[in-house]
Amino acid sequence: MGEPALSLQIATTVHHRIHTVTVRMDSVGWVVSGTKHLVAPGGGHRYPSGRVFVLPRGAQWEVVNDPAPQGRYVARLLCFAPELVAQFHRQFGQFAAVAPVQGCAGIAADAAFEDSYMRAVAALESDGSSQALREHRALEVLLLLAESGIVFAPPGELGWAERVRRLVGPSPQADWTLDRIAAAFAISPSTLQRRLAHEGDTVSQCLRDVRLETALVLLQSSTLQVSEIAGRCGYESHSRFSAAFRERFGFSPSQLRP
Repeated sequence: MGEPALSLQIATTVHHRIHTVTVRMDSVGWVVSGTKHLVAPGGGHRYPSGRVFVLPRGAQWEVVNDPAPQGRYVARLLCFAPELVAQFHRQFGQFAAVAPVQGCAGIAADAAFEDSYMRAVAALESDGSSQALREHRALEVLLLLAESGIVFAPPGELGWAERVRRLVGPSPQADWTLDRIAAAFAISPSTLQRRLAHEGDTVSQCLRDVRLETALVLLQSSTLQVSEIAGRCGYESHSRFSAAFRERFGFSPSQLRP
């Protein structure tokens, strides 16, 4: 197993609305200040400070991050690798009868949750933590959620689009080509194209998803300049990056750099 989970902190003083966020990994977020809104045609959900939101992989939401009422939106986020979710189901079979979360769920961040969550964050963010400890702390959060009636679905076999996204994700700025990606999977370019087409996807779309979604995370979790984020995500042109970002998410990247 690679990293069992990722730890992020999203912070902004700017109210923003993100069009159609696709959740790529099972995630648990804790709103520290401000308010998160998840919006869908059939209704929405509101998570003020002190609330925990749970998002299963594959869910799609329009997301509003609102600094009000504290004046700053801050949320901690743990994203769990499919391998860890599979390990959870092997290790804790007693939760097999619990219906997996659909769309989203929420609970209050009580003292027990805060303690477990922050221990997982500390382990995941420490270079000195062993792989075993990281897995243990992340599993503890999943167990605590399960005891509250919230579990993620066991992951199935990864589709080809997801395999491509996971391959290019660590280096979105690299010169990824169809031939290079196909070679990484030891298959022909035409076979890769055919398998992606069967899922309604293409290599270029997978690359675009990874680069723009990485950019969104960097804009929300770092103080890097927009031009540097563009370069880190494989865009040589600042203007092309901004246009692609606006088309995808509904606002310009500079909006998060007041």
